[in-house]
Amino acid sequence: MSSATTAVAVQYRLKEWAEQIRECQNRPAGMSVVDWCATHSITKGNYYYRLRCVRQACLENLPPEAPAQQIVPVNTCLLQQDTQSGSGIQQGLCVSVNGFSIHVTESTPMPLLTAVLKVVRNAQ
Repeated sequence: MSSATTAVAVQYRLKEWAEQIRECQNRPAGMSVVDWCATHSITKGNYYYRLRCVRQACLENLPPEAPAQQIVPVNTCLLQQDTQSGSGIQQGLCVSVNGFSIHVTESTPMPLLTAVLKVVRNAQ
C-alpha cells in the first residue's frame, strides 16, 4: 500500500470516528458513555482511543496563527485604584492562563478576577 493510500485510509477512519464521537456526545440525557458504547459495539477504551486520535488530528491541522489580541470590556465599577503600593511593586500572585498573565494581589476585587478568568479561559 502506498503512503498516499494509507493517508486516505487514515483520513477516512478519522472522519468515521469523528462522527461516532459526535453521536456519543449527542446521546440521550441520562445515557452514559459506557451504555452508548455498548449499544454501538465499541469498548469504552476504544471510544476514548478514537477520541484522542481525532483530537490529535484536529490539533495538528490547526493553522499556526498568533492569537489576535482582544480588548476585554470590564465594568468600571469592578476596577479599584491601588493606593496601598507606594513603591509601584506589590506582593501578589502571577497567574498564567492560555498565554495570558494576570497579577493578583490581596486587593484584587474577586468579581474582576472572576470576570477576567472567564474571558481568558474561553480565549483562543
